[in-house]
Amino acid sequence: MADQVLDAQGLNCPMPILRAKKALKELPTGGTLEILATDPGAVKDFEAFCSTTGNELLSSEEDGKVFKFVIRHTG
Repeated sequence: MADQVLDAQGLNCPMPILRAKKALKELPTGGTLEILATDPGAVKDFEAFCSTTGNELLSSEEDGKVFKFVIRHTG
């Protein structure tokens, strides 16, 4: 279970990333954020986001039309 959940369903790029970035800033180092999104482009967006920011993408899965990501804030 993540420390915080961000519902970004119905939002298109770049809004899920921008909201996740803001939410991660509020988490302590080591905290986890679960993001729910419906934009298919979010899969590549969150992979790239974690790669460039150094945050850890713990999981990425699809449940019907909803994509679920769990990211660990690395500080």
